[in-house]
Amino acid sequence: MNTFDNKAASWDDDPAKRERAHAVADAIRARVPLGPATRGFEFGCGTGLLGFALQADLGHVTLADNSAGMLAVLRDKIAAAGIGNMTPIRFELGADDASTAGYDLVFSLMTLHHVADTRRALADLHGLLAAGGHLCIADLDAEDGSFHGEGFDGHCGFGRESLGGLAEAAGFASVRFDTVFHIDKAGRRYPVFLMVAQRP
Repeated sequence: MNTFDNKAASWDDDPAKRERAHAVADAIRARVPLGPATRGFEFGCGTGLLGFALQADLGHVTLADNSAGMLAVLRDKIAAAGIGNMTPIRFELGADDASTAGYDLVFSLMTLHHVADTRRALADLHGLLAAGGHLCIADLDAEDGSFHGEGFDGHCGFGRESLGGLAEAAGFASVRFDTVFHIDKAGRRYPVFLMVAQRP
């Protein structure tokens, strides 16, 4: 069982997660042209908080995750809202066929630091985009490991210069970063950046 499956049912109960998703959606809207012809792909969508926040700005959005529990919650939310332009799929970056390529916007929120091979992930995300498409990654700035605590085997955030270099090496251009949110946790504030890059 995916470790996120057990968290799925109560994931949306946290108002901070909802606030974070809306802040990131606002930041994406301010930086990337969106419209009825825009095809979006959310990588590591979870229960779709960010996808829902952008849904009305996109022609269609595919929401991809490898957690069956998260996808089950997401499907129920889409059905309850009667939304017709959202499609959830089970998807493992680097393992599944990226036949869904040709998106105008690929985006994620607090997902990349869970992926072991950042270089490969960025290359795979590049492959999902059409020429001229945008990648929008929201994630943690580099931190001392206190955010997740002992036993976490992912990345302790990212240095912006390092991640930007990896994005350029994967073929992206016009890479830029902005701080778009802060997460308050255990008396500390952790900055969340938005990296926006374009596939030439």
